[in-house]
Amino acid sequence: MPRQSASPAAARTALPYPGSITQVRGIEVGHFTDTRRPTGCSVVLARAGASGGVDVRGAAPGTRETDLLDPANLVGVVHAVLLSGGSAWGLDAASGVMRWLDEQGVGLYVGSAPGQVVPIVPAAVLFDLHLGDARIRPGDTAGYAACDSASDEPLQGNVGAGAGATVGKLFGMPFAMKGGIGTASVTLDGVTVGALIAVNALGDVVDPATGTPIAGARTEDGQGLRGSVSAVLAGDAPLSLLAGVNTTIGVVATDAPLSKAQCQRLAGAGHDGLARAIRPVHTMSDGDTLFALATGMSGGLDFNVLCTMAGEAVARACVNAVRAAQGIQTDTLNLPSATDLIAACA
Repeated sequence: MPRQSASPAAARTALPYPGSITQVRGIEVGHFTDTRRPTGCSVVLARAGASGGVDVRGAAPGTRETDLLDPANLVGVVHAVLLSGGSAWGLDAASGVMRWLDEQGVGLYVGSAPGQVVPIVPAAVLFDLHLGDARIRPGDTAGYAACDSASDEPLQGNVGAGAGATVGKLFGMPFAMKGGIGTASVTLDGVTVGALIAVNALGDVVDPATGTPIAGARTEDGQGLRGSVSAVLAGDAPLSLLAGVNTTIGVVATDAPLSKAQCQRLAGAGHDGLARAIRPVHTMSDGDTLFALATGMSGGLDFNVLCTMAGEAVARACVNAVRAAQGIQTDTLNLPSATDLIAACA
């Protein structure tokens, strides 16, 4: 599959919120982008291992290895998390992540003989099959390539799992806009909490401080933002959609030391950030899933403070995702970005 690296000018444009999930000690991020559809996948690597948790709030998730993260279950370490486009097909990309980690000797040791490691790679997918040829989706080689590209300077916008992401679909795809993948972080007393979020929501992305829509369902003329929640409350009927054709997925990470149970709670706190930045969120047509990782490479911090930081990092990453996105056109759709809409109204 061809590989795309978004232009540095587009991917590293000044964004509203600073920081990155890679400012968390022990975390790297890699993307694979396939421009033929577009689609792709993103991987969050924790080569030294991390405690992990997950919280699924959307009604139509596509996931792998989430039961393993239950605090009551045995395995206590995660080596990577995969975020992928391609709907359930995209879960195949986790095999490529496992293969890459195995080649690095990273995994859960299950015996003394060579090759007896099992990398632990939870995964979640979003639906982007309505853009282009749905037969093109991330697989094993895409997951492997994402790991190969991993660095501490992740690109944002139309890359990886955000390549085919869209937002504002409550009134149909003709009025939708381009979503993307974004990251942000918050540091306090030497402890960092960061988030990487692929925003492919049914609802709008809004300014967390004011609730003003930034990207989402457009007006009939396509030049402005409708405000999905306000429109629904005013009586506009949303379009009936197949469940699961959206989904926001992501990872919250910290370098504080946490247990599996605390990671699960941290992932739940991350959903508070989704609720502040996406309206409506956690719908029957979304499979919203957040993972949490704790590398334990810094000192501790009050857990309530960490949860506050997690919600803030997630909300900021959602805004960065749509601010970094670039508009795309297909044979049947025009999907402008937030930046396109601002420019058109200037």
